[in-house]
Amino acid sequence: MPMTFKDVRKAALSLEHVEEGTSYGTAAFKIGGNLIARLKEDGESLVVGTTFEEREEMMATDPETYYITDHYLKYPWILVRLSHVHPDALRDLLKRALRLASQKPRRAPARKRTRTSGRGFDRQRG
Repeated sequence: MPMTFKDVRKAALSLEHVEEGTSYGTAAFKIGGNLIARLKEDGESLVVGTTFEEREEMMATDPETYYITDHYLKYPWILVRLSHVHPDALRDLLKRALRLASQKPRRAPARKRTRTSGRGFDRQRG
């Protein structure tokens, strides 16, 4: 049976300190403000943090499940087709992404942008 985003949510939130949020307008999972994974805009794939080396290996081994688009060529992320990924593989991916994100410095919360008269956008402290 194919994985659903409900399955992803359950797996991600079972990991210690993982929080649900948004990224690029889609549901996402983070630790300390650092992105671990998010739903791709197509609603059928997951964007997951990885290393360039692991990404190449996964795509070579199982291109039906793991892929990238040109946008991700220079970034350490892999796209995962939920309809093809095995639940155990997804849990392992999320755990590795968590480990990688945990090694990054904590990100400050995003500042809200507000429109001002005649000057475009100003950052609002918050």
